[in-house]
Amino acid sequence: MAREISHFIGGDVVAGHSGRSAPVYNPTTGEVAAQVALASSSEVRGAVQSAKAAAPRWAATTPLRRARILNQFLHILEQRLDTLAEVINAEHGKVISDAKGEIQRGMEVVEFATAAPQLLKGEVTENVGTRVDSHSLRQPLGVVAGITPFNFPVMVPMWMFPVALACGNCFILKPSGRDPSASLLLAEWLKEAGLPDGVFNVVQGDKEAVDAILTDPDITAVSFVGSTPIARYIYETATKHGKRCQALGGGEKPYDRHARR
Repeated sequence: MAREISHFIGGDVVAGHSGRSAPVYNPTTGEVAAQVALASSSEVRGAVQSAKAAAPRWAATTPLRRARILNQFLHILEQRLDTLAEVINAEHGKVISDAKGEIQRGMEVVEFATAAPQLLKGEVTENVGTRVDSHSLRQPLGVVAGITPFNFPVMVPMWMFPVALACGNCFILKPSGRDPSASLLLAEWLKEAGLPDGVFNVVQGDKEAVDAILTDPDITAVSFVGSTPIARYIYETATKHGKRCQALGGGEKPYDRHARR
C-alpha cells in the first residue's frame, strides 16, 4: 500500500480527512510511490485558525529572536543538504546536483532574512513640512500564504516564507501535489530550529484548497508562482477578497507555446 503524504498543521503532521487524495509518481519508473492528501476547505480553515492563534505571539517576538531561529534553520539546511536533495530527486526527478543548486538558491533567501533586525527598521524624517515630522513602521500583516509550483519544490517556497517569517507573519504553504514531501521536511526542520507551533503550516491540495486560501477572511496576503492563466486567476480572486497578492506568471516551457500554435 502506498504511503500517505499528509499536512503539517499546528506543529504536527496531520492526516487528511477529506477522503480525497492524488497519486505521487516515481519519475524514474512511472510507478505510484505515494498518495498525497487533498485538503478540503474546512481543513484549510483549520490551518488558518492555527496560524491565527499563533500570530500575536510571533508578531510580538523580537526580530532578533526570529532571526536566530532562521539562522538555526539555515544551519540545518546546510547539514542536511543531501537528504533534501534526495527527496526532490525522488519526486521531481531532477538530478542530485540540480536539486542541490535549487536548495542553495533558497538558502540564500534564508540567509538574507536573518538580517531582519536591520531590514525591519523604520524611518523618521524631521520637517517634511512646516513643523511636521514623518515616521514609518514595518509591522506584520498576520497570516499569509504561498502557492508554489512543481518545478522548484524547495527554492520557490523559500523565496517566500523566510522573509514572511522574519517580518513576524505566520505562513501557510500550499505546495504542488506532484512533489509534496519536501514541504513537510522544511516544516519539520523549522520546528526543530525553534519555530513555535502554528507559525508555519503546510496544506496539501488542489483547486479546492487554493480557492479556500484565496477566499479566507483571515489570510491577508498571497504569493503565487506558476503559469500566466492561473496567475491571473489567483490575482483576480485574491484581490477581489481584499488581499494583497503577488502573482508571478510566465511559468511555461518553449514546447508549451509551440503546442498551442
